Amino acid sequence: MLSVLGFTAPHVDYHALAPEIIIASTLIVVLLVDLASERNRALLGTISGIGLLAAMVPILTLAVDGTDRLVLSGNPSYVVDNFALTMKALFIVAGYVVVLLSTNYIAEGDYYEGEYYFLLLTSVLGMVVMASSRDLISIFIALETLSIPAYMLATWRKRDPKSNEAGLKYYLMGVFATAIMLYGMSLIFGVTGSTYLTDISTSLGSGTTPIVTLGIVFCVVGFAFKVSAVPFHTWAPDTYEGAPTPITAFLSVSSKTGGFVAILSLIFVGFFGQHNVWEPMMWALAVLTMTVGNLVALRQTNVVRLLAYSSIAQAGYILAPLAVAGDLGTKQDSLSAVVVYLLVYAAMNLGAFAIVITVARKTRSAQLDSFNGLFEYAPGLTVMMTVFLFALAGIPPLAGWFAKFEIFRATANAGTGAGYLLAVIVGINSVIALFYYARIAQAMWMQESPHGDRTPIKVPPALAGALAICVIGVVVVGVYPQLVARLGDMATFAFA
Repeated sequence: MLSVLGFTAPHVDYHALAPEIIIASTLIVVLLVDLASERNRALLGTISGIGLLAAMVPILTLAVDGTDRLVLSGNPSYVVDNFALTMKALFIVAGYVVVLLSTNYIAEGDYYEGEYYFLLLTSVLGMVVMASSRDLISIFIALETLSIPAYMLATWRKRDPKSNEAGLKYYLMGVFATAIMLYGMSLIFGVTGSTYLTDISTSLGSGTTPIVTLGIVFCVVGFAFKVSAVPFHTWAPDTYEGAPTPITAFLSVSSKTGGFVAILSLIFVGFFGQHNVWEPMMWALAVLTMTVGNLVALRQTNVVRLLAYSSIAQAGYILAPLAVAGDLGTKQDSLSAVVVYLLVYAAMNLGAFAIVITVARKTRSAQLDSFNGLFEYAPGLTVMMTVFLFALAGIPPLAGWFAKFEIFRATANAGTGAGYLLAVIVGINSVIALFYYARIAQAMWMQESPHGDRTPIKVPPALAGALAICVIGVVVVGVYPQLVARLGDMATFAFA
């Protein structure tokens, strides 16, 4: 019928689209099982985890094939390349770890299990779509697909006022940021006449006009909210504290990474010629974000809020290479540094939140003093938390040192005054961060337990699995960083 009307249906590469199809199919299965019987709800976490692991299979086969693919023939709006595959693998593995973190937390609480896993998988699907999006429309659709479920998940503890406040703040600020971003996209479309990032890049070239500058600024501001960059971070601490802890981990890693993936696609594919507009923005955002995040974290007495401000500071480190990425000579180093940091950060932060969830099963608290004397009755958890904290601080031989090194290398190799100054600021902030990470370690190792209960903490199999994945990732990458460096280099070839 389409051919009769003069249209030809585009060829769809279903192999390239297989991860998205598998996750969408898992969504449907979770929904149907939940509707069928309440007795089967205990299986929903298992089904979700199996679906995510199954989605990794086509990613591996596509990686082995090594061919860049356009999902719709001749249409550059949805691309499967090394960058997309790397980010999709990160989202799926992180989603699987969050499912493991959620299994006992959701089952033991007064929560709706079916809707929880349905929304969690929907958000992961949006992130996977974001990794391949090279078009303003598909980027927006991916952003809303990952964000709208996250708004509801943040307020999942429906009888907790803090959780209600968390979801409301996240939703209101998110809608506001989306409106700003959409206005910026409309300005770019009005100037270029296209939504494809490749066409936008060609049309804009290196010339700058006030309307283009405004459009780029609004687009960057919209996604700066998503990555909780200062001064667009105000939603993050309250949302992280009020949301269920597995969702806090999910927002701090997967959702944040989704925002960074969109930023990378926009500036490296669509706006690269306009680096005189976005580079100063990234410099200012990086400095403000890492400095404010670290300074405020120093004063926190709640571990979840401390990790929330730590997550804000980590976003500043990730933004730093983008502040010097506008020259062709530094483009690859900057992109590789960001990708490497995102991969390592996921393991470090998810692991830290896994420990918080495990300890809270006994103490029913996330206050810093609830970690006092943890070594007395949970030495294994204490050692693992110390590993994650010192990895976040960038202490060798844990994975965080290599991620920090890549940030230093990218900023210093720019060979500019702004790059050298930024490298110094990153170094100073890394020292500041060590103080509050060491406070948690000091409480665990050197303080006495306030409650006097020395009974060991029972770690459920799902939480043990999540911890094992994160610990292995942090230690192995720290000792053998070539593993993640290779992934970073492969991802950068897509934007060469």
